[in-house]
Amino acid sequence: MKIISGSVCAAKGFTANGIHCGIRKNKTKKDLSLIYSSVPASAAAVYTTNLVKGAPLLVTRKHLADGKAQAVICNSGNANTCNANGVEIAEQTAALLAGQLGIAAEDVVVASTGVIGQPLDITPIADGIPALAAGLGDHADAAVEGIMTTDTVPKQLAVEFTVGGRTCVLGGIAKGSGMIHPNMATMLVFLTTDAAISPAMLQKALSSDVQRTFNMVSVDGDTSTNDMVVILANGQAGNAEITAEGPEFDAFMAALNTVTVHLCRCIAADGEGATKLLECTVTGAADEAQAKTVAKSVVCSSLVKAAMFGADANWGRVLCAIGYSGADVDVSAVGVRFRSGKGTLCVCEHGAGVPFSEEKAKEILLEPEIDILVTLGEGSAQATAWGCDLTYDYVKINGDYRT
Repeated sequence: MKIISGSVCAAKGFTANGIHCGIRKNKTKKDLSLIYSSVPASAAAVYTTNLVKGAPLLVTRKHLADGKAQAVICNSGNANTCNANGVEIAEQTAALLAGQLGIAAEDVVVASTGVIGQPLDITPIADGIPALAAGLGDHADAAVEGIMTTDTVPKQLAVEFTVGGRTCVLGGIAKGSGMIHPNMATMLVFLTTDAAISPAMLQKALSSDVQRTFNMVSVDGDTSTNDMVVILANGQAGNAEITAEGPEFDAFMAALNTVTVHLCRCIAADGEGATKLLECTVTGAADEAQAKTVAKSVVCSSLVKAAMFGADANWGRVLCAIGYSGADVDVSAVGVRFRSGKGTLCVCEHGAGVPFSEEKAKEILLEPEIDILVTLGEGSAQATAWGCDLTYDYVKINGDYRT
C-alpha cells in the first residue's frame, strides 16, 4: 500500500467538482460540491447520534437503504436542519441532480453543512447544478473546497493497494473544524474506491473503522446534527467482489484505515482556533474499551487542552481526566509521558509525579504536534484518540459564527 496523489477522483470512474452557487455571501468561496461515479456503486454510511438530525441525513438514509448510490452532492453555508421544508429541499436537490446526470434520484447522497435553523432556498442550488455537473472532472480540490465551513485547510488523501492481484485505489475528503465530538462520525467525510465489495461488507468495514477513527476525535465536545461518513465502491478496479472476511477484506480495511486516520489527524489539527494537534495513545489497558474510554476522556478535557495551549506540563490534569473517565483504572499503575519532535518526557509513574525539567517540558510542548502517552499497566490493549488545544480564538470564532 502506498499514498498517491489525489483523493476522491483518484479511483477509476470517479469525477468531482465544486462551484459557488450563491448560498454563501462570499463569492470567492465555493459552496456546492459533487462527486460522481460513472457506474452505480455499492454504498455505505454512518450518521450522527444526535437526536436532532439534518434533513439531508434523513433523505440519504432512505436513498441508501438498497446499498447503492452513484453521486454525492453537498452544500456548505447552510445545514438545512430544523427547517419545516428541509426534507423537501433535500429531495428536490437529489431530483434536480439526478435529472442533470441521467440517474435515479434514489442514487443520490445529499449532505449539507453550515448554520442550523436557517431556511435554505433551493434556487441557488437549482441554478448551480447544471454548471456543477457540466464541470465534472479531476477536480477533487474544488470539491473539498466546496464542503469547507470554518476549516482553514483542505483535508484529503488517497492510497493505492492490492486486492486479489488487482491494483485498487481508495481516497477521501473531509470537512470538520468545530462541533467535533466522538459520538459517531463528527463531521462530513466522503470516500471513494474502485475496489469491488458488496454493500454488506462495505457497511461492515466502515462501521468497524469508525469506532477506532472518527469516533475517537474531539475538538469541543459538541456532536453536530449533520455528521455523516459515506463511502462509494464502484468495482472498476476489476477485483473479484469482496463478499466475506478474509485477506482481501483485511487489505481493504487497512487501506480504509490509512485514509481515515489521516483525515482524523487533519480534522483535529484544524480544530477551530487550534494551534496544536493532540494525540493521546493509551497502552497497557485491560481491554480496548478501557483504552478508548481513557484516551477520549483525556483529549476531551478542557483543562488538558488549555494546558497544552499554554505549553504547561500539568500532568495532574491528565490523571484527573483518567479518574473521571468512567473506566475502572488502577491509578497507582498509571504512567504519563509527553512527546513531540523535541523529545519525550516522563512526568508521572505509578500514579505519582517524577522530577522533570520544566524547561525541557516547555520545549516539547511548544511543538505543533503533541503526543500524550498514557500507560495503565493492566494488560496489552491500546487505543488512540485525537484532539487539539483550546485557545482564545475558539471562543472568538464561535461567538460570532452565525453573524
